Amino acid sequence: MLFSSQGFSEELLKALEECGYQKLTPIQQQALPVAKRGQDILATAQTGTGKTAAFALPIINHLLKDNSPASPYTTKALILAPTRELVAQIADNISAYVKYTNLKVVSVYGGVKMSSQERKLSDGADIVVATPGRLWEHIELENLNIENISHLVFDEADRILDMGFISKVRAIMMEVNSSPQIMMFSATVSKQLNALAADILRKPKRIEVERANTTASTISHVLYPVDGDRKTELLAELIGRKNWQQVLVFVNYKETANNIVKELKLDGIKAVLCHGDRAQSARRRALDEFKSGQARVMVATDVAARGLDIESLPHVVNYDMPFLAEDYVHRIGRTGRAGQRGSAVSFVNREEELTVMQVEQLIGQRIKRIVQSGYEIQNRDAFLAKLNSKPAFKERRSRVNNPDKPKDDQFSAERRLRIQRHLKSGK
Repeated sequence: MLFSSQGFSEELLKALEECGYQKLTPIQQQALPVAKRGQDILATAQTGTGKTAAFALPIINHLLKDNSPASPYTTKALILAPTRELVAQIADNISAYVKYTNLKVVSVYGGVKMSSQERKLSDGADIVVATPGRLWEHIELENLNIENISHLVFDEADRILDMGFISKVRAIMMEVNSSPQIMMFSATVSKQLNALAADILRKPKRIEVERANTTASTISHVLYPVDGDRKTELLAELIGRKNWQQVLVFVNYKETANNIVKELKLDGIKAVLCHGDRAQSARRRALDEFKSGQARVMVATDVAARGLDIESLPHVVNYDMPFLAEDYVHRIGRTGRAGQRGSAVSFVNREEELTVMQVEQLIGQRIKRIVQSGYEIQNRDAFLAKLNSKPAFKERRSRVNNPDKPKDDQFSAERRLRIQRHLKSGK
């Protein structure tokens, strides 16, 4: 199925052709017809499957038909995403789509001056892409009014919940007085996500491209058992021995990232950093160096797990296993994109074996183990046997995003009625 068969305007089709878009991906084939009808959507799809175009193109098509300018300090469509990297990526993509139109796209996220964003919002925007926290700051300062938006999108909705933005999301929803079309896209599914969807979506079309919480079939999974204090040594050896030219390495702590970059540089391997203590300009510069091949390795915390769009990235390494099994899916979603092959490599010490079990249960497959000569873990088999013999470990379930909140943190009856009145009326 081709984009040219979707009834898009000539200006939009011209831009899509320049972006290299021809055939629809599976998520686009399922979502585009539903979104164009104005129906709410709850979609589960892995990263790198074309989700941005799936929700953005119908919005753009609608706004082009509307053809009325946005009022100062307002927007017609709002797209929420959890990280500044993902917001920047989405905004860049949509800007490319609207290249030959008069539509205005504004991105709003932390790490840059409020004043520069306020100036852009002052003229009005057709589409605003934002992180929940920074968006709420602008709403409180009356830099943006969202009460009459026609479209609302949650991209990586599970991560928005996991990062603790639920209170901001609730506050934002209270500012909406219209009945917008709402689309939720997520790589994983949780009880909390389903509860939020039930509160704000109106008879949504559920779309599931692959089984929930799975990884792309184009990704190969391997793990190396290794003691924690030898992980950097193993990383350098694998990069050299296997001649890996582009490697994205995920860690749990900023200090770990700093140390890895220092050690790799001592081994003659150019590496760059991407974590929360780095300024936005420094993170963007690091990403540019990594994409261009000036740096062979980028070491990142989970702040970069969503939103990094790196074409043909061959290798993702979990230097530390993630705290949440679901984050394994998000991390390795940087590779194996758009049908290309990718490799997910995990370094696992004895204390991380439980996380491996949880990940394997989540993705529904066993991960191949490779014991690298010279890096064997002592008494690993005995440790695993002991671990599996304990009922507390055998019966323990994987941690999930956002454990249940206490009752007093749920929507109040008044809030629920107001949201239902405004969001479900007339549809």
